[in-house]
Order: sequence, then C-alpha cells, then structure tokens
Amino acid sequence: MPEVFVGTAGWSYDDWKEVFYPSAQSKSFDWLTYYSQYFNVVEVNSTYYTYPNRKVIEGWLRKTEELADFRFIIKLNQDFTHKKIYSEEEILSFRWLLDTLNKNNRLAGILIQFPYSFNETTIHLEYLGNLLEVFEQYEIFLEFRHNSWQKNEIEEFAKEKGIAICTIDQPILGAAVSFEPIVTSESYYLRLHGRNKSEWKNSIRSFGTDKTYSEQSARYDYLYSPAELIEIEMKSREIFDRVKKVFVIFNNHPNGGATVNALQFLHLLKNRTKIAIPPTTLKAYPRLKKIAIG
Repeated sequence: MPEVFVGTAGWSYDDWKEVFYPSAQSKSFDWLTYYSQYFNVVEVNSTYYTYPNRKVIEGWLRKTEELADFRFIIKLNQDFTHKKIYSEEEILSFRWLLDTLNKNNRLAGILIQFPYSFNETTIHLEYLGNLLEVFEQYEIFLEFRHNSWQKNEIEEFAKEKGIAICTIDQPILGAAVSFEPIVTSESYYLRLHGRNKSEWKNSIRSFGTDKTYSEQSARYDYLYSPAELIEIEMKSREIFDRVKKVFVIFNNHPNGGATVNALQFLHLLKNRTKIAIPPTTLKAYPRLKKIAIG
C-alpha cells in the first residue's frame, strides 16, 4: 500500500460552516488548524490568484508544525498557466514559496493546471516544455483538461521527466479529459471536480461574463454518492502497486461537499477502518456515524 494523502482543494470557505467547521467559533479558532486535524494534505488554490507573502507562509508552517505528515500542494499562479505571461520576478517569487515549504518538509509538490483551451499543439508543447524546465527541481503534478493530451506519446514524455499527470473526474463535455487512472511517476494524483453536468454546461455558455462567487462555484456543486466513490476507489486501486504515493483531492467545494466526500474516501482507502469525523459533519450527515471513531 502506498503512502496516502487525502484532502481538499482549499480550506477557507464560509459555506463549510455547519457542515465541516462549527457555526459558532471563538476568536482564536483557526480554520487551517482545525482542517489539519482531519486531513494530511491540502491543495492551496489561493496561489493561483496571488503570490503569498512571508507572513502568510509562516502562518501555515506555524499552524501545522506539530503534524509530521501534513503536506501542502501549491497550485501554480495563473500567470504561468492561463495568461502565459510571466517575468523573472514572478518565477523567483513562486520559487521562494515552494522552497520555504520544502525546507520545512511541508511541500508535496506543485500543481500545474492548464485550461480546456490548452490543447495539444506544437506551440503548446513548446510552451509546456519551457515551463517544466522553470520548475523542474520540484515534484510536478500536471493537469490537462483537453483530451488531445490523452495519448501514449505524452505519457512517455511525462515518464521521462518523472512528472505525474493528474487523473481527473469531471463531466464529459466536448473534448474533456475522461477518468482514466494514469501512472507516469512514483505518485498517483487524483482530482475530483464533481459530476454536475448541467451547471458545467452553464459555465461554458456564460464563459467570459462577470459572475458572483456562487455562480463561479456552481459547476463544482456536487456530492458523490457512496457507490460513485467505491467505483472511483476500485479503479484507482488497480494502479496502487505501481506508485509510492497517492494524492486524492476533492474540488467539489460548495456547501462542504469536498470535506464530506474526502472523509468517506479516506475511510475507503484505510481499508474501511473507522476514522475521526468532525462533530459538525456528523450532525449534518448522520449516516457517517457508521464510519466514525467513537
């Protein structure tokens, strides 16, 4: 059995109150500290939008310093993946973030997620190669959204570089990437975006328009059923003997769905042994009592 890391994409969501975080919180209550009591990894999505300063990073380290196995996965800033315009200063800023976490034994790797529009072309292959060289000293998790990348040549390229190509679960629309467990390095990285097909279609139709936070997040509003989770688990286990580490990240964050499903999946990967579940979650989802300690 490889080393298993299960968590969510981000941890700071107001709508997780009354599902994961308690609704009544003291002034000293801290979300990351609470989150890290139940999960051993988090995918930091805020770095996609901003370049965190020293104070923020020191806070992350301080809040997790007593947890030997806790890890951060850092999502690469949109300047590199979506805008595709970046400077040496921005490279150094992002490397500083990664190096700071790495020297404190808190970095699992860097997530490089490209949009659906980034299909496999000669120009995009050249851009990808150059970008991978910029961050080659770190463990890289590479996510494509367009299925033109699902081909043997790309898998072989990733294997030569020792880069993990993410397996993703999402609605299959157009040329979207399908759910196919893939191994191209010593790590298996699974990202689950939910299966809210109707809202995913709406987001495509309204692409480029101004949206509220709720509207932006609607396509990820989905709760996987126990049967769906078992199906995903069984397909993933087929490749466990070929990797040393397994990372599972739930991105279906609206209304705390990611936390509920991550806890359920953790239970599955721990061979159905009972796990610690927050009291708030047990109150919101009483059926989880059967997998909870105590």
